[in-house]
Amino acid sequence: MDADFEIDGRKVGPEEPVYVVAELSANHGQNYDRARDSVKAAAEAGADAVKLQTYTADTLTIDCDRPEFHIGSGTIWDGRTLYNLYEEAFTPWEWQPELRKYALDLGIGCFTSPFDIGAVEFLEANGFPAYKIASFEIVDLPLINCVSKTDKPVIISTGMSTLEEIQEAFDVIAMSGGKRLAFLKCTSAYPSPPEEMNLRTIPDLSSRFGVQVGLSDHTLGSTTAIAAVAMGATILEKHFTLSRALGGPDSKFSLEPGEFKKMVEEIRAVEQAMGTVKYSISDTEQSAVRFRRSLFAVKDIKAGEVLTDQNIRSIRPADGMHTRYLQEVIGRTAKVDIMKGMPLNWSLIAD
Repeated sequence: MDADFEIDGRKVGPEEPVYVVAELSANHGQNYDRARDSVKAAAEAGADAVKLQTYTADTLTIDCDRPEFHIGSGTIWDGRTLYNLYEEAFTPWEWQPELRKYALDLGIGCFTSPFDIGAVEFLEANGFPAYKIASFEIVDLPLINCVSKTDKPVIISTGMSTLEEIQEAFDVIAMSGGKRLAFLKCTSAYPSPPEEMNLRTIPDLSSRFGVQVGLSDHTLGSTTAIAAVAMGATILEKHFTLSRALGGPDSKFSLEPGEFKKMVEEIRAVEQAMGTVKYSISDTEQSAVRFRRSLFAVKDIKAGEVLTDQNIRSIRPADGMHTRYLQEVIGRTAKVDIMKGMPLNWSLIAD
């Protein structure tokens, strides 16, 4: 697999700034103007791209009131049917090329998660640059095979997945000739509790599969997202809303523009702080070096007088001899008079 790739001209890889994606999901409330305003707000908040979702209720499930089609298990959508939820949450397909063009005009990328092969065909016809496979679709191997054959970057979330399922998805990409793949560590709980995020999986996934790994984050706030950057994440996906007060299926675990902007700023600061492996004095440390310890006379010493641990000490600043010579100096005699406060050097000491 390639170490890095591009989406809408933006390089994504381990040597690049973290690729920050604002997931618009259902937070547009099926209002086009709100969706467009969200794209603009995401760009202003520092997102590198916005992500959409391409499905309809009918492409995901059927309209059925049987118990199997009711949502439960302690989610924020308990009691609703799948069809009812997806009917509220889907992004109208006719909006998506327009929103993509608007994002590009604002200088950020735009791609989407297709949920069936028909969606891929639609997105291919409209020039979308990359594909995100949602955690729930990692077991849809025909869909993964389909997006891989487009020869575009594929990003796969791994929520709920076993290692064997991740391996199977990887093998489908490899066998179909895909070269540009990234996995996103994900916990498919909405919101996700921090104690179930297991961010140490990020470097392990990267090591096992030799691909980029990022995070699709559904926790509240941005702490986990920022920590993921320090763990080596190259992509960060976070749900975005103009305001949680507007409501919607995903609003509870989404960031508002000011919060998203602060998260991006902190991510960029973490990137700078990580730096490289370095064991030398930095430029900003140079002025502080003189305040290290060194050997000084701490009492007046007459010529011929013995140097002892009472009249010679290791103190700040660093103008004297290195402290490694302390034991070598003790017991010798002063060659000349040495005043209290003078930095010690070999010219002051008798052979």
